This record gives sequence, structure tokens and C-alpha cells, in this order.
Amino acid sequence: MNKQELIRQIKEKQTFLCVGLDTDIRKVPQHLLKEADPIFAFNKAIIAATAPYCVAYKPNLAFYESMGVKGWQSFESTVKYLNENYPNHFIIADAKRGDIGNTSQLYARTFFEEMNIDALTVAPYMGEDSVSPFLQYAGKWVILLALTSNKGSQDFQLTADRDGERLFEKVLRKSQAWGNDENMMYVVGATQGKMFADIRKVVPDHFLLVPGIGAQGGSLEEVCRYGMTKDCGLLVNSSRAIIYADSTEAFATTAAAEAKKVAEQMAFILKQNHNG
Repeated sequence: MNKQELIRQIKEKQTFLCVGLDTDIRKVPQHLLKEADPIFAFNKAIIAATAPYCVAYKPNLAFYESMGVKGWQSFESTVKYLNENYPNHFIIADAKRGDIGNTSQLYARTFFEEMNIDALTVAPYMGEDSVSPFLQYAGKWVILLALTSNKGSQDFQLTADRDGERLFEKVLRKSQAWGNDENMMYVVGATQGKMFADIRKVVPDHFLLVPGIGAQGGSLEEVCRYGMTKDCGLLVNSSRAIIYADSTEAFATTAAAEAKKVAEQMAFILKQNHNG
């Protein structure tokens, strides 16, 4: 899915919600444990229920890798189900890969060729040659870590050099020589608030993947006030607040209701932004 297709989906559906499929076998409703693949059964139900209210899904690889081979099979089944049944939904593998060039080439092959994922989160610490292999695939996206929600983000990301440029700003500026707003997005945590204004000074046109609303306490209104562009420019992720809203047999119906609430907020903000 290219940038214009993603923008079109957002405008048509009036939502920029990404549902995080952080599916933990210890948290899925008990009645699903009798299924041959409880993780996929859970994901399938969540996807079918929430698809009208979102434009993207983001399975986090840690939740699948924690189960070994079975987890990988659940992940593959989920991606295949999305590709076959919901081709207009953007698929993000939240894997935070990034290694020396030949290793990154294999990671890229895994997710973009074997799995047919649209986008992959990538860590920038090792620099251009660790990121560029992911950018060789037409129609695929790198989502580079920039400014995250966690407390430890202050350890490195906010440190400044002698000229006052903070590390996250250096990542944003430097990486624009590697890719562009047609194949690169950035991860910016929702809890960063007004920092979105600083980010937009460096990357005014790139899409931002924004985790941290809902359970992590980020404000959707604040993210949009400082981070939204004329084309939206945001994919805002919610995971636990949607997928674990209910642990009974009605879990999917409840998840749909929670996703709808967020989507309605987003539709209102998009309308305001467009009118403005």
C-alpha cells in the first residue's frame, strides 16, 4: 500500500486507528483455549469485529515469538487472513529489527517477501546500512523508531549535542537521506504531547505511527493538535484498551464497541481538521 492509498483509506473510512494485536495466550478468553490455535482464533474474531473502524493492524512479534514455533504459526495465519480477507488494511509487523546489512537483508526478506507485510518497525541505532536493505522493496515501508513512550526514552533520545540537537531530531534529520515520506514513517509515542510540534518541524510530511493512547495514557486530542497534517499523517495505535476490553465470550463485540468509540473521535477530529 503506497502513501496515497493509505491516505485514501483514511479519508474514506474517516479513521486513522491501528489496532495492535498484542495477543498474549495468558490473556485470551478461556473458552478459546480449546481451539487448535487459540491465538489465531482470538485475532480472527478481533479483526472481523474491528475492521470497519480501523485502517491498520499491528501484531507485535514478541507476543508470538514467546510461544516458539506455535506462535510463529499463529502470526503467519493472522497475516495470511488479513491479506486474503482485508487487503485494504495496512499490516505492520512490530518487530523493531535492525542489524548489520546482510542480516537486515534477511529480516527484510522474511517480512516483505515471505510474509507479505506492508511495514516493519526498525531500530536506527546501527545507522544507514542497517536500515537501507528494508528500503529496497517497492510499496513497503520502514517505520523507524524516533521518540518512544517509555520512561527510558530520556536516557538517549532526548540527549542533545553541543549544538542543541537532540538525538531523536538527529535520527529524523539524518534518516531523510535514506528514505522519504513515501517509504518511511516514524514511531512517536502518544505520551510525548507537545513534542510532536518539534517533530513536525523536521518531518512535516511523513506519517507517524503513534502507540500509547488508551492503556498507556496518551491523549489523542493532543497528538492530533500537534502532529496531524493536511493528509492526516498519523496512524494511532491502540492495543490493550481494545483487544482486552472484555474477557468473556462477548470479547469481540466489546472490542468492536471500543474501536468504534476511538474511530468516532477520529472522525470528529478529521472533520475539524479538514474544515480548518
